[in-house]
Amino acid sequence: MTIDVRSVHFDLGETSRAYLESKLERIGYARDMIVDLIFIITKEKNFKLEATANFRWGVQAHVEERDFDITAAIDKLMDKLEQKIAKEKEKVQEKK
Repeated sequence: MTIDVRSVHFDLGETSRAYLESKLERIGYARDMIVDLIFIITKEKNFKLEATANFRWGVQAHVEERDFDITAAIDKLMDKLEQKIAKEKEKVQEKK
């Protein structure tokens, strides 16, 4: 699984990057299902976080979250992403 983190209009600090990487351990079970995971973090009035997961079987999952606090936004985004991955995993297992 390739992980790409991009920050737009600001420099993402080491603490925020480390926090994001620690939260990625929650989806460690999906490492073999996901080809690449792209995070785009934009700073405007608030933080806008987007994550796109590309699965091996050609499906793409996209989640988005906005918050004034980057750590809260990361938490909410990872919750949504984890639900999307679990849902996609269930769909694939039903087809087998």
